[in-house]
Amino acid sequence: MFKKIVYPTDFSTEAVRALGFVRKLKDAGAKEIVLLHIIDRRGLSDLSRFATKDIADIVDELEVKARKELQKIEKELHELGFKVTIRIEQGDPFKEILRVEEEEDASLIVIGARGKADTFPAVLLGSVSYNLVRKASCPVLVVKR
Repeated sequence: MFKKIVYPTDFSTEAVRALGFVRKLKDAGAKEIVLLHIIDRRGLSDLSRFATKDIADIVDELEVKARKELQKIEKELHELGFKVTIRIEQGDPFKEILRVEEEEDASLIVIGARGKADTFPAVLLGSVSYNLVRKASCPVLVVKR
């Protein structure tokens, strides 16, 4: 039923919890996992005004760090028998998840209810997960605390 799962992660506690559900979906017939991390460039231009590094260097560092984390998850999921693809994208997380969902022809998105964002809309459900439930083409499993 859910053969290809997109698992967006920001490595938050909620995202790690959602990964537990991804693991369990192997018994339900899941075959492939797309590990997805989005580097949210929206706030980086403000950050670059105060940083001593160029924005491209900051993005490169974020990508290297994310890839290391994703490779740890990839290894674990491979051991469980999943085919795993790693994708690191840049942009608005909500829009990028929808784009990857379409490109990968995903049958399910598994996401934590809230990520690292601490803005007011994210307090209740999380702006990304809320919008995904409304706009995604495939089912979305939102994992709460």
